[in-house]
Amino acid sequence: MRSKEALQRRILELCDENRLSLNALSIRCGIRQSTLNNIVNGRNNSVTIETVARICEGLNMDLYTFFDSDLFRDLEQEIY
Repeated sequence: MRSKEALQRRILELCDENRLSLNALSIRCGIRQSTLNNIVNGRNNSVTIETVARICEGLNMDLYTFFDSDLFRDLEQEIY
């Protein structure tokens, strides 16, 4: 799995666990809903760590907890 796909799945997984829609998450973290939609639909190829940190703030978690998921283990090496 590529990092982009892992990030997409993790956001959706956390929304499901917290019973949040993407719209509700966008309100909580102060990120436009269109931006979150672009991330989870694979249309955003340059998600920054700052964006992930804002998502974490909206979910009341730290970055370590966000990335502490099997989704981020054994990612494909990506060369650009």
